Amino acid sequence: MVGKITRGRIVVICLAVALISSEYFLYKYSNWRYAYTEPLNKRYSDFLPKSIPPGNESQYDITLKMDPDGMFNVHSSISIKNTSADPWNELVLYFIPNMFTENNNPKLHEPSKISIDRISIDGNEARFTLDKDKLTVPLNKELVPNRVVVAEVSYQFTLPEGGLRFTKSNGNYYLAQWYPMIATYRDGWNKRDFRLKGETYHTAFSNFKIKYDIPKNFTIVTTSEEDLYPSKSQGHIEANNAKEFFIAILGDHQVVEKKLGNINIRVFSVDKNKNLNDIIEIAYASLEYFQKTIGPYPYKQLDIVLDESGMEYPGIVTANSINGSSSIGTDALRRMVVHEIAHQWFYGIISNDPFTDAWLDEGITELAAGMFYSDYFDEDIAFEEEQYVHLPLPVNLPLDKYSKNQSSYIYGKSTAMLWKVFEQNGGKTTVEDFLKTYFNTYQYKEVDTKEFIRFLKYYLNITDNSLFSGWLVLDDKE
Repeated sequence: MVGKITRGRIVVICLAVALISSEYFLYKYSNWRYAYTEPLNKRYSDFLPKSIPPGNESQYDITLKMDPDGMFNVHSSISIKNTSADPWNELVLYFIPNMFTENNNPKLHEPSKISIDRISIDGNEARFTLDKDKLTVPLNKELVPNRVVVAEVSYQFTLPEGGLRFTKSNGNYYLAQWYPMIATYRDGWNKRDFRLKGETYHTAFSNFKIKYDIPKNFTIVTTSEEDLYPSKSQGHIEANNAKEFFIAILGDHQVVEKKLGNINIRVFSVDKNKNLNDIIEIAYASLEYFQKTIGPYPYKQLDIVLDESGMEYPGIVTANSINGSSSIGTDALRRMVVHEIAHQWFYGIISNDPFTDAWLDEGITELAAGMFYSDYFDEDIAFEEEQYVHLPLPVNLPLDKYSKNQSSYIYGKSTAMLWKVFEQNGGKTTVEDFLKTYFNTYQYKEVDTKEFIRFLKYYLNITDNSLFSGWLVLDDKE
Protein backbone atom coordinates (compact mmCIF):
# COMPACT_ATOMS: atom_id res chain seq x y z
CA MET A 1 0.00 0.00 0.00
CA VAL A 2 2.77 2.44 0.92
CA GLY A 3 4.65 1.67 -2.32
CA LYS A 4 1.57 2.27 -4.48
CA ILE A 5 0.76 5.57 -2.77
CA THR A 6 4.33 6.72 -3.14
CA ARG A 7 4.43 5.89 -6.83
CA GLY A 8 1.10 7.62 -7.31
CA ARG A 9 2.39 10.72 -5.61
CA ILE A 10 5.52 10.62 -7.74
CA VAL A 11 3.39 10.48 -10.89
CA VAL A 12 1.29 13.43 -9.72
CA ILE A 13 4.39 15.42 -8.85
CA CYS A 14 5.99 14.65 -12.21
CA LEU A 15 2.85 15.71 -14.05
CA ALA A 16 2.69 18.92 -12.04
CA VAL A 17 6.33 19.73 -12.77
CA ALA A 18 5.82 19.00 -16.47
CA LEU A 19 2.77 21.25 -16.57
CA ILE A 20 4.56 24.10 -14.81
CA SER A 21 7.59 23.68 -17.07
CA SER A 22 5.47 23.75 -20.23
CA GLU A 23 3.57 26.81 -19.05
CA TYR A 24 6.86 28.56 -18.24
CA PHE A 25 8.26 27.69 -21.66
CA LEU A 26 5.20 29.06 -23.40
CA TYR A 27 5.23 32.14 -21.20
CA LYS A 28 8.89 32.91 -21.78
CA TYR A 29 9.27 32.13 -25.46
CA SER A 30 5.86 32.67 -27.06
CA ASN A 31 5.56 35.77 -29.23
CA TRP A 32 1.85 36.06 -28.52
CA ARG A 33 1.20 36.72 -24.85
CA TYR A 34 -1.99 38.70 -24.94
CA ALA A 35 -4.56 36.06 -24.06
CA TYR A 36 -6.99 37.09 -21.36
CA THR A 37 -5.52 35.07 -18.53
CA GLU A 38 -6.27 35.15 -14.84
CA PRO A 39 -3.85 36.97 -12.53
CA LEU A 40 -1.34 34.95 -10.54
CA ASN A 41 -2.51 36.26 -7.17
CA LYS A 42 -5.19 33.81 -6.00
CA ARG A 43 -6.85 36.50 -3.96
CA TYR A 44 -7.96 38.10 -7.22
CA SER A 45 -8.41 34.97 -9.29
CA ASP A 46 -11.99 35.86 -10.24
CA PHE A 47 -10.87 39.02 -12.04
CA LEU A 48 -10.43 38.62 -15.79
CA PRO A 49 -8.01 41.20 -17.26
CA LYS A 50 -8.93 42.66 -20.64
CA SER A 51 -5.73 43.88 -22.22
CA ILE A 52 -5.46 45.83 -25.47
CA PRO A 53 -4.34 43.61 -28.40
CA PRO A 54 -1.47 45.12 -30.43
CA GLY A 55 -2.89 43.96 -33.77
CA ASN A 56 0.36 42.38 -34.89
CA GLU A 57 3.33 40.24 -33.90
CA SER A 58 6.78 41.14 -35.18
CA GLN A 59 10.32 39.81 -35.24
CA TYR A 60 13.25 41.98 -36.29
CA ASP A 61 16.44 40.66 -37.87
CA ILE A 62 18.79 43.61 -38.36
CA THR A 63 22.34 44.08 -39.64
CA LEU A 64 24.02 47.31 -38.48
CA LYS A 65 27.42 48.51 -39.69
CA MET A 66 29.09 51.75 -38.61
CA ASP A 67 32.03 53.18 -40.51
CA PRO A 68 34.79 55.32 -38.88
CA ASP A 69 33.11 58.54 -40.10
CA GLY A 70 29.85 57.80 -38.29
CA MET A 71 27.85 56.60 -41.27
CA PHE A 72 25.53 53.68 -40.47
CA ASN A 73 24.41 51.10 -43.00
CA VAL A 74 21.40 49.04 -41.98
CA HIS A 75 19.45 46.16 -43.41
CA SER A 76 16.30 45.40 -41.45
CA SER A 77 14.13 42.35 -42.08
CA ILE A 78 10.82 42.38 -40.22
CA SER A 79 8.50 39.39 -40.04
CA ILE A 80 5.02 40.80 -39.38
CA LYS A 81 1.94 38.76 -38.57
CA ASN A 82 -1.49 40.33 -38.87
CA THR A 83 -3.24 39.41 -35.60
CA SER A 84 -6.05 41.94 -36.03
CA ALA A 85 -9.52 41.15 -37.36
CA ASP A 86 -9.01 43.27 -40.49
CA PRO A 87 -7.26 42.61 -43.81
CA TRP A 88 -4.43 45.06 -44.53
CA ASN A 89 -3.66 46.85 -47.78
CA GLU A 90 -0.57 48.60 -46.42
CA LEU A 91 2.02 48.57 -43.66
CA VAL A 92 2.62 51.63 -41.49
CA LEU A 93 5.91 51.99 -39.65
CA TYR A 94 7.63 54.67 -37.61
CA PHE A 95 10.86 55.95 -39.12
CA ILE A 96 11.88 58.50 -36.51
CA PRO A 97 15.42 59.21 -37.83
CA ASN A 98 13.77 61.20 -40.63
CA MET A 99 12.56 63.75 -38.07
CA PHE A 100 16.14 64.95 -37.57
CA THR A 101 16.97 65.72 -41.19
CA GLU A 102 17.37 69.28 -42.42
CA ASN A 103 13.92 69.22 -44.05
CA ASN A 104 12.12 68.25 -40.86
CA ASN A 105 14.37 69.93 -38.28
CA PRO A 106 16.19 72.86 -39.91
CA LYS A 107 17.26 74.36 -36.55
CA LEU A 108 19.72 71.55 -35.88
CA HIS A 109 23.34 72.64 -36.21
CA GLU A 110 24.25 69.27 -37.74
CA PRO A 111 21.13 67.42 -38.94
CA SER A 112 20.89 63.75 -39.79
CA LYS A 113 21.30 62.45 -43.31
CA ILE A 114 18.94 59.64 -44.33
CA SER A 115 18.81 57.55 -47.47
CA ILE A 116 16.47 54.59 -48.05
CA ASP A 117 17.92 52.38 -50.80
CA ARG A 118 15.29 49.69 -51.12
CA ILE A 119 12.16 48.29 -49.51
CA SER A 120 10.83 44.87 -50.42
CA ILE A 121 7.83 42.80 -49.42
CA ASP A 122 8.37 39.04 -49.49
CA GLY A 123 11.40 39.60 -51.69
CA ASN A 124 9.67 41.83 -54.23
CA GLU A 125 10.66 45.49 -54.47
CA ALA A 126 7.91 47.72 -53.11
CA ARG A 127 6.85 51.32 -53.45
CA PHE A 128 6.79 53.45 -50.31
CA THR A 129 6.16 56.96 -49.04
CA LEU A 130 7.99 58.67 -46.19
CA ASP A 131 6.15 61.61 -44.63
CA LYS A 132 8.00 62.94 -41.59
CA ASP A 133 8.28 59.83 -39.38
CA LYS A 134 5.52 57.86 -41.13
CA LEU A 135 6.75 55.16 -43.49
CA THR A 136 3.90 53.69 -45.55
CA VAL A 137 4.38 50.62 -47.71
CA PRO A 138 1.41 49.58 -49.91
CA LEU A 139 0.86 45.85 -50.27
CA ASN A 140 0.29 44.36 -53.70
CA LYS A 141 -1.64 41.53 -52.09
CA GLU A 142 -4.04 41.96 -49.20
CA LEU A 143 -2.66 40.60 -45.92
CA VAL A 144 -5.53 38.76 -44.25
CA PRO A 145 -5.66 37.98 -40.51
CA ASN A 146 -3.16 35.41 -39.20
CA ARG A 147 -0.97 35.66 -42.28
CA VAL A 148 2.69 36.78 -42.24
CA VAL A 149 4.58 39.19 -44.46
CA VAL A 150 8.32 39.96 -44.46
CA ALA A 151 9.31 43.58 -45.00
CA GLU A 152 12.95 44.41 -45.72
CA VAL A 153 14.40 47.92 -45.57
CA SER A 154 17.95 48.87 -46.59
CA TYR A 155 19.05 52.38 -45.61
CA GLN A 156 21.87 54.61 -44.37
CA PHE A 157 21.92 57.38 -41.81
CA THR A 158 24.13 59.70 -39.85
CA LEU A 159 23.21 60.88 -36.38
CA PRO A 160 22.43 64.52 -35.70
CA GLU A 161 23.95 66.68 -33.00
CA GLY A 162 21.28 67.94 -30.64
CA GLY A 163 18.70 65.35 -31.64
CA LEU A 164 16.17 63.95 -29.19
CA ARG A 165 17.54 60.54 -28.03
CA PHE A 166 18.54 59.76 -31.60
CA THR A 167 21.72 61.81 -31.44
CA LYS A 168 25.49 62.00 -31.14
CA SER A 169 27.48 63.91 -28.54
CA ASN A 170 31.16 64.15 -27.58
CA GLY A 171 32.11 61.34 -29.91
CA ASN A 172 29.37 59.00 -28.66
CA TYR A 173 26.40 57.69 -30.62
CA TYR A 174 22.94 57.07 -29.18
CA LEU A 175 20.63 55.03 -31.37
CA ALA A 176 17.08 55.36 -30.11
CA GLN A 177 14.22 54.37 -32.44
CA TRP A 178 16.82 53.99 -35.19
CA TYR A 179 15.10 51.25 -37.21
CA PRO A 180 11.68 51.11 -38.96
CA MET A 181 9.22 50.09 -36.21
CA ILE A 182 5.85 48.59 -37.06
CA ALA A 183 3.00 50.53 -35.47
CA THR A 184 0.22 48.90 -33.46
CA TYR A 185 -3.12 48.34 -35.15
CA ARG A 186 -6.59 48.82 -33.71
CA ASP A 187 -9.40 49.54 -36.16
CA GLY A 188 -6.70 51.15 -38.29
CA TRP A 189 -3.02 51.93 -37.88
CA ASN A 190 -2.31 53.56 -34.52
CA LYS A 191 0.21 56.12 -35.75
CA ARG A 192 0.36 59.60 -34.17
CA ASP A 193 2.15 62.74 -35.32
CA PHE A 194 5.68 63.06 -33.99
CA ARG A 195 6.25 65.45 -31.08
CA LEU A 196 9.54 66.51 -29.52
CA LYS A 197 8.00 66.42 -26.05
CA GLY A 198 6.78 63.07 -24.79
CA GLU A 199 6.75 59.73 -26.56
CA THR A 200 4.55 59.53 -29.65
CA TYR A 201 5.57 56.06 -30.84
CA HIS A 202 3.90 52.89 -29.60
CA THR A 203 5.06 49.38 -30.44
CA ALA A 204 4.21 45.83 -29.44
CA PHE A 205 6.51 43.41 -27.62
CA SER A 206 8.83 41.95 -30.24
CA ASN A 207 11.87 39.72 -30.70
CA PHE A 208 15.16 41.15 -31.99
CA LYS A 209 18.28 39.68 -33.57
CA ILE A 210 21.02 42.21 -34.24
CA LYS A 211 24.27 41.66 -36.12
CA TYR A 212 26.61 44.62 -35.57
CA ASP A 213 29.96 45.83 -36.85
CA ILE A 214 31.48 48.95 -35.25
CA PRO A 215 34.97 50.52 -35.25
CA LYS A 216 37.40 48.91 -32.82
CA ASN A 217 37.85 51.97 -30.59
CA PHE A 218 34.17 51.92 -29.48
CA THR A 219 32.13 50.02 -26.90
CA ILE A 220 28.55 48.91 -27.65
CA VAL A 221 25.96 48.93 -24.85
CA THR A 222 22.44 47.79 -25.70
CA THR A 223 19.05 46.46 -24.71
CA SER A 224 20.42 42.93 -25.03
CA GLU A 225 21.71 41.10 -21.98
CA GLU A 226 24.29 39.46 -24.23
CA ASP A 227 26.59 42.44 -24.89
CA LEU A 228 29.82 41.86 -23.00
CA TYR A 229 32.33 44.32 -21.57
CA PRO A 230 34.74 45.08 -23.04
CA SER A 231 32.65 44.60 -26.15
CA LYS A 232 33.73 43.07 -29.42
CA SER A 233 33.68 45.20 -32.55
CA GLN A 234 31.57 42.57 -34.28
CA GLY A 235 28.92 40.29 -32.91
CA HIS A 236 25.37 38.97 -32.69
CA ILE A 237 23.02 40.00 -29.89
CA GLU A 238 19.36 39.30 -29.19
CA ALA A 239 16.44 40.39 -27.05
CA ASN A 240 13.02 38.79 -26.73
CA ASN A 241 9.67 40.32 -25.82
CA ALA A 242 11.09 43.84 -25.79
CA LYS A 243 9.22 47.02 -26.64
CA GLU A 244 12.19 48.41 -28.57
CA PHE A 245 15.95 47.99 -29.01
CA PHE A 246 18.35 50.75 -27.93
CA ILE A 247 22.05 50.97 -28.74
CA ALA A 248 24.73 53.27 -27.30
CA ILE A 249 28.13 53.29 -28.99
CA LEU A 250 30.62 54.89 -26.62
CA GLY A 251 34.14 56.20 -27.12
CA ASP A 252 36.51 56.83 -24.21
CA HIS A 253 34.58 56.08 -21.02
CA GLN A 254 34.63 54.69 -17.49
CA VAL A 255 32.49 51.85 -16.15
CA VAL A 256 31.65 50.23 -12.82
CA GLU A 257 29.83 46.94 -12.31
CA LYS A 258 28.03 45.24 -9.42
CA LYS A 259 26.10 41.99 -9.12
CA LEU A 260 22.62 41.64 -7.62
CA GLY A 261 22.07 37.90 -7.59
CA ASN A 262 22.43 36.83 -11.23
CA ILE A 263 21.87 40.38 -12.54
CA ASN A 264 24.89 42.40 -13.60
CA ILE A 265 24.43 46.15 -13.10
CA ARG A 266 26.74 48.33 -15.20
CA VAL A 267 27.11 52.13 -15.10
CA PHE A 268 28.89 53.88 -17.99
CA SER A 269 29.97 57.48 -18.43
CA VAL A 270 32.36 59.45 -20.61
CA ASP A 271 32.41 62.18 -17.93
CA LYS A 272 35.36 61.48 -15.63
CA ASN A 273 33.90 63.84 -13.00
CA LYS A 274 30.85 61.69 -12.35
CA ASN A 275 30.77 59.44 -9.29
CA LEU A 276 29.70 56.17 -10.82
CA ASN A 277 29.92 54.30 -7.52
CA ASP A 278 27.31 56.60 -6.02
CA ILE A 279 24.96 55.87 -8.93
CA ILE A 280 25.50 52.12 -8.90
CA GLU A 281 24.67 51.95 -5.18
CA ILE A 282 21.26 53.56 -5.63
CA ALA A 283 20.67 51.52 -8.78
CA TYR A 284 21.43 48.35 -6.82
CA ALA A 285 19.16 49.34 -3.95
CA SER A 286 16.24 50.36 -6.17
CA LEU A 287 16.51 47.26 -8.37
CA GLU A 288 16.51 45.09 -5.24
CA TYR A 289 13.46 46.92 -3.85
CA PHE A 290 11.48 46.80 -7.11
CA GLN A 291 12.13 43.09 -7.54
CA LYS A 292 10.96 42.40 -3.99
CA THR A 293 7.97 44.74 -4.17
CA ILE A 294 6.80 44.41 -7.78
CA GLY A 295 8.24 41.32 -9.43
CA PRO A 296 11.35 39.90 -11.12
CA TYR A 297 13.46 42.00 -13.46
CA PRO A 298 13.36 40.16 -16.82
CA TYR A 299 17.02 40.40 -17.86
CA LYS A 300 20.41 39.29 -16.54
CA GLN A 301 21.87 42.74 -17.12
CA LEU A 302 20.88 46.34 -16.39
CA ASP A 303 22.86 49.11 -18.08
CA ILE A 304 22.89 52.77 -17.05
CA VAL A 305 24.47 55.35 -19.36
CA LEU A 306 25.05 58.73 -17.68
CA ASP A 307 25.60 60.95 -20.70
CA GLU A 308 22.20 61.42 -22.33
CA SER A 309 18.69 62.71 -21.68
CA GLY A 310 16.77 60.71 -19.09
CA MET A 311 14.93 57.88 -20.83
CA GLU A 312 13.95 54.27 -20.29
CA TYR A 313 14.56 51.44 -22.74
CA PRO A 314 14.30 47.69 -22.16
CA GLY A 315 17.39 46.54 -20.28
CA ILE A 316 19.09 49.94 -20.40
CA VAL A 317 18.41 53.51 -19.21
CA THR A 318 20.04 56.86 -19.87
CA ALA A 319 20.30 59.75 -17.44
CA ASN A 320 22.06 63.11 -17.30
CA SER A 321 19.65 65.82 -18.37
CA ILE A 322 16.04 66.53 -19.25
CA ASN A 323 15.40 66.73 -23.01
CA GLY A 324 18.99 67.68 -23.80
CA SER A 325 19.23 70.60 -21.37
CA SER A 326 22.25 71.12 -19.08
CA SER A 327 23.33 68.31 -16.75
CA ILE A 328 21.35 67.96 -13.54
CA GLY A 329 22.78 67.84 -10.01
CA THR A 330 23.86 64.69 -8.19
CA ASP A 331 20.69 64.21 -6.14
CA ALA A 332 18.45 64.82 -9.15
CA LEU A 333 20.57 62.40 -11.18
CA ARG A 334 20.15 59.68 -8.56
CA ARG A 335 16.40 60.18 -8.58
CA MET A 336 16.29 60.18 -12.36
CA VAL A 337 18.11 56.85 -12.43
CA VAL A 338 15.62 55.35 -9.96
CA HIS A 339 12.69 56.64 -12.02
CA GLU A 340 14.05 55.16 -15.25
CA ILE A 341 14.78 51.82 -13.55
CA ALA A 342 11.17 51.66 -12.28
CA HIS A 343 10.09 52.03 -15.91
CA GLN A 344 11.52 48.57 -16.57
CA TRP A 345 8.26 47.29 -15.04
CA PHE A 346 5.85 50.08 -16.04
CA TYR A 347 6.57 50.42 -19.76
CA GLY A 348 9.07 47.60 -20.19
CA ILE A 349 6.76 44.83 -18.94
CA ILE A 350 3.32 46.44 -18.59
CA SER A 351 2.67 48.49 -21.70
CA ASN A 352 0.46 51.48 -22.43
CA ASP A 353 0.16 53.89 -25.31
CA PRO A 354 2.42 56.83 -24.30
CA PHE A 355 0.48 59.25 -26.48
CA THR A 356 -3.04 58.58 -25.19
CA ASP A 357 -2.23 57.29 -21.68
CA ALA A 358 1.17 58.73 -20.76
CA TRP A 359 0.02 59.25 -17.17
CA LEU A 360 -0.21 55.50 -16.63
CA ASP A 361 3.44 54.52 -16.90
CA GLU A 362 4.77 57.87 -15.67
CA GLY A 363 2.39 58.20 -12.71
CA ILE A 364 2.79 54.59 -11.58
CA THR A 365 6.56 54.77 -12.07
CA GLU A 366 6.75 57.89 -9.88
CA LEU A 367 4.52 56.22 -7.30
CA ALA A 368 6.78 53.15 -7.20
CA ALA A 369 9.88 55.36 -6.94
CA GLY A 370 8.25 57.22 -4.06
CA MET A 371 7.71 53.97 -2.19
CA PHE A 372 11.40 53.16 -2.68
CA TYR A 373 12.54 56.58 -1.45
CA SER A 374 10.41 56.16 1.65
CA ASP A 375 12.38 53.01 2.47
CA TYR A 376 15.84 54.00 1.27
CA PHE A 377 16.01 57.54 2.61
CA ASP A 378 13.70 56.85 5.57
CA GLU A 379 11.56 59.78 4.51
CA ASP A 380 7.85 60.48 4.51
CA ILE A 381 5.88 59.88 1.33
CA ALA A 382 5.31 63.33 -0.10
CA PHE A 383 3.04 63.64 -3.10
CA GLU A 384 1.30 66.89 -2.23
CA GLU A 385 -2.01 67.41 -4.01
CA GLU A 386 -1.87 71.12 -3.17
CA GLN A 387 1.00 71.64 -5.62
CA TYR A 388 -1.31 70.83 -8.51
CA VAL A 389 -4.56 72.61 -7.67
CA HIS A 390 -3.74 75.23 -10.32
CA LEU A 391 -3.82 72.54 -13.03
CA PRO A 392 -7.45 72.30 -14.18
CA LEU A 393 -7.18 69.55 -16.81
CA PRO A 394 -7.46 65.79 -16.28
CA VAL A 395 -4.22 63.79 -16.43
CA ASN A 396 -5.35 61.21 -18.99
CA LEU A 397 -5.69 63.39 -22.08
CA PRO A 398 -3.71 62.71 -25.27
CA LEU A 399 -0.42 64.63 -25.34
CA ASP A 400 -1.59 67.09 -28.00
CA LYS A 401 -4.28 68.37 -25.63
CA TYR A 402 -1.70 69.93 -23.29
CA SER A 403 -0.53 73.29 -24.59
CA LYS A 404 1.66 73.80 -21.51
CA ASN A 405 2.54 72.11 -18.20
CA GLN A 406 2.41 68.69 -19.85
CA SER A 407 5.01 67.25 -17.47
CA SER A 408 3.24 68.65 -14.42
CA TYR A 409 0.12 66.71 -15.39
CA ILE A 410 1.77 63.48 -16.55
CA TYR A 411 4.38 63.14 -13.80
CA GLY A 412 3.15 65.34 -10.96
CA LYS A 413 -0.61 65.59 -10.70
CA SER A 414 -1.17 61.98 -11.76
CA THR A 415 1.13 60.66 -9.01
CA ALA A 416 -0.28 62.94 -6.33
CA MET A 417 -3.86 61.94 -7.11
CA LEU A 418 -2.99 58.24 -7.29
CA TRP A 419 -1.33 58.50 -3.89
CA LYS A 420 -4.41 60.24 -2.50
CA VAL A 421 -6.54 57.25 -3.57
CA PHE A 422 -4.19 54.80 -1.85
CA GLU A 423 -3.72 57.03 1.18
CA GLN A 424 -7.43 56.70 1.86
CA ASN A 425 -7.26 52.94 1.32
CA GLY A 426 -4.36 51.65 3.42
CA GLY A 427 -1.39 53.78 2.43
CA LYS A 428 2.06 52.45 1.55
CA THR A 429 1.44 48.76 2.30
CA THR A 430 -1.60 48.84 0.00
CA VAL A 431 0.44 50.49 -2.75
CA GLU A 432 3.14 47.83 -2.53
CA ASP A 433 0.69 44.95 -2.60
CA PHE A 434 -1.19 46.60 -5.45
CA LEU A 435 1.97 47.02 -7.54
CA LYS A 436 2.80 43.33 -7.16
CA THR A 437 -0.75 42.24 -8.01
CA TYR A 438 -0.97 44.67 -10.94
CA PHE A 439 2.33 43.34 -12.29
CA ASN A 440 1.25 39.71 -11.93
CA THR A 441 -2.04 40.44 -13.66
CA TYR A 442 -0.87 42.52 -16.62
CA GLN A 443 2.75 41.59 -17.35
CA TYR A 444 3.44 41.67 -21.10
CA LYS A 445 0.00 43.11 -21.76
CA GLU A 446 -1.17 46.58 -22.73
CA VAL A 447 -3.38 48.60 -20.40
CA ASP A 448 -5.34 51.81 -20.97
CA THR A 449 -7.01 54.17 -18.48
CA LYS A 450 -10.32 52.34 -18.63
CA GLU A 451 -8.79 48.96 -17.83
CA PHE A 452 -6.49 50.32 -15.14
CA ILE A 453 -9.37 51.97 -13.28
CA ARG A 454 -11.49 48.85 -13.66
CA PHE A 455 -8.76 46.83 -11.97
CA LEU A 456 -8.01 49.48 -9.33
CA LYS A 457 -11.67 49.71 -8.33
CA TYR A 458 -11.86 45.94 -8.11
CA TYR A 459 -8.67 45.73 -6.06
CA LEU A 460 -9.73 48.45 -3.60
CA ASN A 461 -13.41 47.43 -3.63
CA ILE A 462 -14.45 50.89 -4.85
CA THR A 463 -17.97 51.07 -6.24
CA ASP A 464 -18.11 54.56 -7.77
CA ASN A 465 -15.85 57.11 -9.46
CA SER A 466 -15.87 59.82 -6.80
CA LEU A 467 -12.15 59.37 -6.00
CA PHE A 468 -11.29 60.00 -9.67
CA SER A 469 -13.56 62.98 -10.22
CA GLY A 470 -11.80 66.04 -11.60
CA TRP A 471 -8.47 64.45 -12.44
CA LEU A 472 -9.48 61.65 -14.82
CA VAL A 473 -11.85 61.60 -17.78
CA LEU A 474 -13.90 58.44 -17.34
CA ASP A 475 -16.91 56.96 -19.04
CA ASP A 476 -19.91 56.84 -16.70
CA LYS A 477 -19.97 53.05 -17.10
CA GLU A 478 -16.36 52.61 -15.91
